[in-house]
Amino acid sequence: MDIQGFAIQGFVAVVIGIIAFAVLAPVVGCLLAGVDRVLSARMQGRVGPPLLQPYYDVRKLFEKEGVTVNGVQDAYVICALIFAIIAGGIFFSGGNLLMCVFVITLSSLFFIIAAYSSRSPYAELGAARETLQVMSYEPMVLLFSVAFYMATAALLPFGGWGTFDVSAVFALDAPVIVCIWPVFLGLMFILTIKLRKSPFDLSMSHHAHQEIVRGMTTEMSGSTLGLVEILHWCENVLFLGWIGLFFVWGGPVTLIVGVVAALAAYFLEILIDNNFARVKWQFMLKSAWAVALVAGGINLAVLAFL
Repeated sequence: MDIQGFAIQGFVAVVIGIIAFAVLAPVVGCLLAGVDRVLSARMQGRVGPPLLQPYYDVRKLFEKEGVTVNGVQDAYVICALIFAIIAGGIFFSGGNLLMCVFVITLSSLFFIIAAYSSRSPYAELGAARETLQVMSYEPMVLLFSVAFYMATAALLPFGGWGTFDVSAVFALDAPVIVCIWPVFLGLMFILTIKLRKSPFDLSMSHHAHQEIVRGMTTEMSGSTLGLVEILHWCENVLFLGWIGLFFVWGGPVTLIVGVVAALAAYFLEILIDNNFARVKWQFMLKSAWAVALVAGGINLAVLAFL
């Protein structure tokens, strides 16, 4: 097959991946959100809601009358959701990891603009904090994609150049975590920020006791807020997919290992969320950049000399 044929085949795979992610990610993300709420309740000594309570909440939001500050806010939220779905489709179809990182960052920027567009002082404060969160975790995410490229160069059986293609993990001699475990630890650190968990849930929180008003989504209601919840479900599935990527190699059977690792990471994040109080943004920014410099920078430097 020539280069054009490979390009067409890759494009079709991404389109199928986007469609599949758009259908399956909200379902999986909803179940994960339900598990989060059930486990959080058990950790706090409460009975807690049923597993499907997130679905009931979102369905009720879509049944409410549409009230919005301005029409452009809905457009920005829809764009954020679309780009999150595209990023997930690129990743789970085995596409380019670096492109996935860029697209999901674009989704975050649209969400920030949506909050700013309401002109509410509470929403603007939440948007400013969200911007700080993006500044905190983005260096580590970029180092993660570069480290993946360098790890594939070391672990692919034919050697030579690495690749950003996620599908390359099935041709590896060993999981990438053997080469980039410090990057994995760094990604686990910033995953707390990405999943909006304590102690780094500065822009908005799902814990009622931590919010008088709910940050970025203060002026969002009805179907708009429902789309935001679905957006978070899709993001959570994608980010846990990044964790699972470290443990997949050699064949589809190892996908089970990746899923187990992702679920273990999610349980750890829930545990952290329920045991740590919120910190100030200065600590979040300094600690995230320090972790990126130490875990990511040193790991890449070592890989460069292998």
